[in-house]
Amino acid sequence: NGIVHYSVANMPGAVPRTSTMALTNVTLPYALKIANMGAEAACKADPALMKGLNVYKGKLTYKSVADAQNLEYTPAESLF
Repeated sequence: NGIVHYSVANMPGAVPRTSTMALTNVTLPYALKIANMGAEAACKADPALMKGLNVYKGKLTYKSVADAQNLEYTPAESLF
């Protein structure tokens, strides 16, 4: 269709200051929420944080990680 696709590895490395600022801008609100509310309350209040939880209280709370490692999965909601 006249379309050329290519990939450039490690694009953030080409613009380290810009990529750091971008990453900070999107992650800082989550860090502040955890700092201000505590991990449990922040996860309960924010579905995005809950989705990012991999391990809690010694249990694997992210199904894909548990499956990939052939380990037991525990839903995070059951630990709060």
